[in-house]
Amino acid sequence: MTDVVIRTLDESSAHLFDTMPDPLGFREKHLRTLFRPDWQRIAVRDGRTVARAAWWGRPEDTEPLLLNWLDVAEGEEEAGAELVRTAPWRPDEIDLDLPAGWRDDPRLRAAVATREAVARKAGYEPLVERFLYRWTPDCGLPERPGRLVFEEEPDDAVFFGLLRRIHSVTLDAHARRAITQGGVDQAAQEELDVFHWMPSPRSWWQIARTPEGEPVGIHIPARNPSGPCIGFIGVVPEQRGHGYAYDLLVECTHHLVERGAEHIAAATDQGNFPMAAHFTRAGYPVTRERVNYWLTHATEAD
Repeated sequence: MTDVVIRTLDESSAHLFDTMPDPLGFREKHLRTLFRPDWQRIAVRDGRTVARAAWWGRPEDTEPLLLNWLDVAEGEEEAGAELVRTAPWRPDEIDLDLPAGWRDDPRLRAAVATREAVARKAGYEPLVERFLYRWTPDCGLPERPGRLVFEEEPDDAVFFGLLRRIHSVTLDAHARRAITQGGVDQAAQEELDVFHWMPSPRSWWQIARTPEGEPVGIHIPARNPSGPCIGFIGVVPEQRGHGYAYDLLVECTHHLVERGAEHIAAATDQGNFPMAAHFTRAGYPVTRERVNYWLTHATEAD
């Protein structure tokens, strides 16, 4: 067996990325995703592409935010790991968006296991599995419950304070990881950083209050580089138990639709049963699932 040759693509060689099978349907999933050719890499052995990876971010970013396309031929786990390890970028996350119910298909389970082996060899460990949703007008627009008052808030410090309270008791795996690393302040700041990273207007951020003026939580209608999305839904601990997250989700949906959204992407951790139930009630179907891996240690190539 000859050595593997790894190359980063460019405009002239971008077509080489399509020289592998697509068992997990990444091509269909990413029809609306714009990938920069210079953030795509392939591994070739004996003239055959045995691994490929694509990293994603905003067009204006100097480095990608995450890796979200990874295909590896059976038995080529080390080539796939080398492809990831030797990349000039080392984002914290690998997100693999998979067909819904993939665990029920032995062929898909084997394909995911190969990619997980590659992720582990490259220094990543599984963090969480998530449900991915996609609302369209055919799903129906849920009626506003009318229990809360929503308002804009220009002061980031107010959002930071509410995020601290929201994440002081949370089911979200990303927030819990951040809390483990640097406390609740880090978790709140990471959320704010993502809100600002999104290209949607800052004026869309809203705070929810009771009619008496008590803060309930926040919702962030947003757009990422692939289109409209539910950026964040969060309720402060003392207001939980009333189903207010549903109210925030409905308002977030209306906000985006009123500004022209014809589809809305969303996601939640599979272990967050209350939020998953709210998405179902609001008419958001599960379209795919996601396995998220997080960089936990450096490798020799680093």
